[in-house]
Amino acid sequence: MFHFLLLFHLLFFAPSLASIAIPTDALPGCSGKCGNVSIPYPFGTSSGCYLSHGFYVSCNTTYNPPKLFLSTTDIEVAEISQDGVTIYTPIARDCFSGLGLGTNINSISTDVTGLPYTFSYSRNMFTALGCDTVALNYQSSFSFSSGCLSYCSDKSSIVNGSCAGIGCCQTSIPKGLKSIYTILRSVKNHSTTWTFSPCSYAFLVDRETFVFNLTDLDDFYTKNNGVVPVVMDWAIGSRSCEDGSGSPDFSCGDNSHCVNSTNGRGYRCSCNTGYRGNPYLTRGCQDINECEDPATNPCAAICENTAGGYICSCPRGFSGDGRRSGSGCIKDAKRFPLFQVVLGCGLGLLFLLITGSWLIWGLKKRRQMRLQEKFFEQNGGLLLQQRIASSEGAAETARIFTAEELERATDNYSESRVVGRGGYGIVYRGILRDNRVVAIKKSRVIDESQLEQFINEVVILSQVIHRNVVRILGCCLETQVPLLVYEYVPNGNLHHHVHGQGRASSLSWETRLRIAAETAGALAYLHSATARPIFHRDVKSANILLDENHMAKVSDFGASRLIPMDRMQITTLVQGTLGYLDPEYFQTGQLTEKSDVYSFGVVLAELLTGLLPISQARRQEEQNLAIYFLVHMREDRLFEILEPRVRNEGNREQLLTVAELTRRCLRLRGNERPTMTEVAAELERTRRQREHPWLENDHGESQSLLREPATVYYTSPITGDEDLDAHIMLSLEMTRG
Repeated sequence: MFHFLLLFHLLFFAPSLASIAIPTDALPGCSGKCGNVSIPYPFGTSSGCYLSHGFYVSCNTTYNPPKLFLSTTDIEVAEISQDGVTIYTPIARDCFSGLGLGTNINSISTDVTGLPYTFSYSRNMFTALGCDTVALNYQSSFSFSSGCLSYCSDKSSIVNGSCAGIGCCQTSIPKGLKSIYTILRSVKNHSTTWTFSPCSYAFLVDRETFVFNLTDLDDFYTKNNGVVPVVMDWAIGSRSCEDGSGSPDFSCGDNSHCVNSTNGRGYRCSCNTGYRGNPYLTRGCQDINECEDPATNPCAAICENTAGGYICSCPRGFSGDGRRSGSGCIKDAKRFPLFQVVLGCGLGLLFLLITGSWLIWGLKKRRQMRLQEKFFEQNGGLLLQQRIASSEGAAETARIFTAEELERATDNYSESRVVGRGGYGIVYRGILRDNRVVAIKKSRVIDESQLEQFINEVVILSQVIHRNVVRILGCCLETQVPLLVYEYVPNGNLHHHVHGQGRASSLSWETRLRIAAETAGALAYLHSATARPIFHRDVKSANILLDENHMAKVSDFGASRLIPMDRMQITTLVQGTLGYLDPEYFQTGQLTEKSDVYSFGVVLAELLTGLLPISQARRQEEQNLAIYFLVHMREDRLFEILEPRVRNEGNREQLLTVAELTRRCLRLRGNERPTMTEVAAELERTRRQREHPWLENDHGESQSLLREPATVYYTSPITGDEDLDAHIMLSLEMTRG
């Protein structure tokens, strides 16, 4: 019967495969070449040859050979493929002035805003070369993207092929980057390294084309003609596949399907399984003949090529699985051929008649179910179920929600349900069927390399039960991007209460002190009291939510990392929020618990002063609140910058205690900062003194226990001028736009 249906389909519905001519990659009558670069559609060099204006490329024939450029820019194109566009971008250079090596280029930029391109976060690496090098990237004036520091004292310490910060440093870039502005600096003007590393270089480069070599320190700029290859992802339009299907700008051709961009908005097209070619052209995706190559023939017996696939069958008189990976063909027992033919044909015709009315609906429903199953598997659904089953107690706390119930809970992700937007997703207010209110975060796409980390995070955080940590209730993995479900916290975040319009004095000093103590206690719990330590990595006032009673709830673990029990630090892509970012972490890439301590110190400074972490209203070297605070502490002018309500409501000893604690949290060197456990203990002691002032006159054992953490803080030396000056210099590099 199956063969009958197949024959019916081929005779009446399938086009003649032999009659289909394989088209070129460009539209008919359009140029498919510029010099050595091929130009496939949707790109083109003249009107009518490209899909939209963003895919226009100009061919400059005054060069020999001709050169191709993006749109009307001066950005040269090296290659165009269905996976991306490779362009050439400039190299920043800073050399020792005494050698006369040419003009320094301390800042470079590339901007494709308004065009359908985005810097590929998976293919490119930001790179800095040299032994006295500080290189920083910005998306805009004060939006930090990535940075690299490369130092070395002699040539013998440099290792070929290694970019760990000695002679060469590399770091990743974030998703969605459409413009990049690079600043290159030398800390000591190459005065101590000019004999073996006279220059510093900074550039974004395709990781597959660059391998560091010791000779790169000599004159990398000249050897590469001042440019390096960079890969750009590209996408069509600004809508997703689900929004664009059937619309005039939905541009996928025959035998192809739509794929959402993983690096910003828009979509791409891809040939269906079993087809190969240009998916943007009519009949651009051609059937692959899986049977014609003996080396890749999937069948062990008879192979029959079909449209978009193949059929493996057994010879006459045999039955079974004819695939190479199957169970093989087994000789049939005695059969009744005539009866089988009549019965098979009759049942086949009956099947076609009965199912004709609902076949299309069934195919659509099956496609939807297969898509959900595909996303469930891709997003780690099976792995998550395994983790839940093997984790004691997790089965009761972590739940896997269905896509339908979360769509219902959010009115199909209505804009009216949006309660927050951040770097790791959009948060919606949802109402479940049992009338429970939850927060549903539609996360950014997770790379396959991050999948196990994501699964561990869901399982372990589902078991983190702390009154001051937002509880994760579960997730949904049936959609293209994972959905996380959290408890709903109704009263906004600390940033809005401290900095929001008309709220400058909305929180009393007593409330601020309690919020600080609760937050510190939650972070101390994550660092030291969970099954595996959790470093938050993005502690800031916007990630401290407040309930109706102003109780603190630490939230947004999108950047968090679970730390192996036998390791005190891990190397990661530097990630965080400018103004809160630990300068030592920024400098080394080594994430420790002290990185959260530094960020929390900035939050304490906000609570004391009511000032923003970054403000252009302050002079340049004090635009960073941490520096502004430390400078005033050093000059004994703390009370000049305290918020008026804080200054009026807090007693002097208490304010000095919290200010000193803040200063210690903001130490440049992580090993000189207190632990979060020590910070939480000191804040709790200060709170108790406010609530029970008679404890200050108690000379018994309780007093000595309460005061013990304070002794640790006050016997430490004051931050020296040299450390603070270094802190200021690094802060300037981190915030310079």
